Amino acid sequence: MNTPSTSVSSSSRGRLAGKVALVTGAGSVGPGWGNGRAIAVRFAEEGAHIFGVDRDPDRLTETARLVTEAGGRFVGGTCDVTSSASIADMVARCTSEFGRIDVLVNNVGGSAKGGPVEMSEEVWDAQIDHNLKSVFLTCKHVLPHMLAQGSGAIVNISSTSGMRWTGAAQIAYAATKAGVIQFSRVLAVQYAKQGIRVNTVVPGQLHTPMVEVRLAGQRAGGDVEALLRQRQSRIPLPFMGDGRDTANAALYLACEESRFVTGTEIVVDGGMSVRCD
Repeated sequence: MNTPSTSVSSSSRGRLAGKVALVTGAGSVGPGWGNGRAIAVRFAEEGAHIFGVDRDPDRLTETARLVTEAGGRFVGGTCDVTSSASIADMVARCTSEFGRIDVLVNNVGGSAKGGPVEMSEEVWDAQIDHNLKSVFLTCKHVLPHMLAQGSGAIVNISSTSGMRWTGAAQIAYAATKAGVIQFSRVLAVQYAKQGIRVNTVVPGQLHTPMVEVRLAGQRAGGDVEALLRQRQSRIPLPFMGDGRDTANAALYLACEESRFVTGTEIVVDGGMSVRCD
């Protein structure tokens, strides 16, 4: 397989040295290690150049600072990942800035409570767009560039909610995150001969900023500690992971160490999904 040289300078060190990574949802709703922020910083630590986007540009400020402190280069921007036009603009800006896209990380998602009786059609449709259509659209616009290069790695972020019951009725989130897993598998086989690998990270119930900012209000009346205790009770390991654990799994799937790995998932959940009770 012929892989063109990158148009940006690369160092001789790092598992992603000189690679360009496009990370969606690279900001964070609050202080701490959200998945997107942690992925951007971890990739930068391994030599990658980061093009990170978020719906809210203010969420990228801390990510940019941490990437720079890690010795990486960060270029940020806004993007609505439910809009094809917005994604096309994002991809154009990334390739204009860096010349290529070696790694795509689809890290946008969010849950809504309720089953089909309680949930409105509008919320269902919004969940489909946010969690699943966004992955379809980013791949639609990034894949032609990877095909032209003859190489690429796509890492999609799903959830254990797409594999099993995780303690709350969130039918649209579960369905869409299951869809992300199967989408990745099909895409992996379709593009394997073109040198493009596609895999999925499946995080469990992590302690991320979203837990404190959003989920505690939805499920525990604003009592963050009560929600954390509830979530920890489902996890066999005696601690709760965070976005850095997701980032380490994504790093493996993005770098050459996983050159013979495609169409599969890494579950990052402290053993929760293999419990029988």
